[in-house]
Amino acid sequence: MLDKKKFYINGEWVSPKKINDFKVTDPSTEEECAVISLGGVEDVNDAVRAATKAFETWAFSTKEERLKYLEALYVVYKKRWADMAKAITLEMGAPIDFSTQLQAGTGASHIKSYIKVLKEYTFEAKLGEHALNNNILHEPKGVCALITPWNWPMNQTCLKVIPAIAAGCTMVLKPSEIAPLSSMILAEMIDEIKLPKGVFNLVNGDGAITGNALTSHPDVNMVSFTGSTRAGALISQNAANDFKRVSLELGGKGANIIFKDADAEAVERGALRCFRNSGQSCNAPTRMLVEKSIYDETVERVKNFANSMKVDIATKEGDHIGPVVSKAQFDKIQALIQVGIDEGAKLVAGGTGKPDGLDKGYFVKPTAFADVNNQMQIARTEIFGPVLSIIPFETEEEAIEIANDTPYGLLNFIQTQDQEKANRVARKLRSGMVDINGAGLAPDAPFGGYKHSGIGREAGKLGLEEYLEVKVVSGWND
Repeated sequence: MLDKKKFYINGEWVSPKKINDFKVTDPSTEEECAVISLGGVEDVNDAVRAATKAFETWAFSTKEERLKYLEALYVVYKKRWADMAKAITLEMGAPIDFSTQLQAGTGASHIKSYIKVLKEYTFEAKLGEHALNNNILHEPKGVCALITPWNWPMNQTCLKVIPAIAAGCTMVLKPSEIAPLSSMILAEMIDEIKLPKGVFNLVNGDGAITGNALTSHPDVNMVSFTGSTRAGALISQNAANDFKRVSLELGGKGANIIFKDADAEAVERGALRCFRNSGQSCNAPTRMLVEKSIYDETVERVKNFANSMKVDIATKEGDHIGPVVSKAQFDKIQALIQVGIDEGAKLVAGGTGKPDGLDKGYFVKPTAFADVNNQMQIARTEIFGPVLSIIPFETEEEAIEIANDTPYGLLNFIQTQDQEKANRVARKLRSGMVDINGAGLAPDAPFGGYKHSGIGREAGKLGLEEYLEVKVVSGWND
């Protein structure tokens, strides 16, 4: 078992003030694979103190200095790519090929993207020709608490850490205690490039103690959190006491609208997007809305696709999905699959229990329900597992109404070869992102949602600006 009990504070690996061990579990085997320590209030205080001190000088670093560090980090990240992929496979169960190509790949992609964003970004500008002595300054927000999830650990961590560095902020990162190993490798990389002491700090821990201490700390100026809507609400309450800036990337229950003129691969593409990463993606299209004239055919295609999808251990190479991350997650998914059965939805693939031959590990069968209505719990709850709900619709207006009838508003999908219709529907969907015919979002496209899916945007220019305050100075002459 890996011993990973230390924290990274003020440029050094340090022991926690009080040992409070937490065992990390390999979800493919249900065996303990590492032991970390959960940070307490004193550890958080040390990290925030280091970040506060470092901000005094880092806030006034030049864009060129920050670029140098990001470019060095990109080189080191590529060198450690395989280590990162193996850590993600071990801690959260992403199959090694998927982990290498996508899970670890997103980290490198975001570093590269933010190098470009930072090069192009202007931190000072005149208000306009009418007021040449009014200067607009974009300045770092200060000490940032960055709290990241287990499902896409490097994607979400790099979407926070990298723009915070680029903006001139200092930070304390608290990765999920369920999947902390990848973030500790990132800390090793940051140590290797000799980022100034205190700019980046890492304290492992849980939400109740470590997360609470961070989000309520009076010297933390901003909280960026990715996770559940429930936790996002609690963090917002903590942050409100002293008006911390808050950025939240929360849940989703995306609709995938399949019109009768969808392309030949639309159904399978949508099912794959739902099931990949074992369904553990906030932006997964977990509600498939299907025009009635092709409904029966679509249900049969989904059934065949789900039944053909392979499930296997994460360390095995190949095209399959792995386990879900933990016993708690497995039990939640199983309970909701049973709810779907009890609600009267038609189970067409998968169901409760583990796939044949996988008695050990938190493996879930790719599951699909037909004849779902949008008031069923399985259509309204973010299950966060490989479970798809298929819902019929008759008209374009009904499809839009069903798609928008959810507390969430993260990413919706449209499948049609009528571009005018696709554009029209996209405008009417209440979500932060819409994907038409599998086009995919660019790495620097703003990621975030409406309603209960969060506040703010990550990635690209808007992601950088989450870490910047705006100051106007009148009487400026240069």
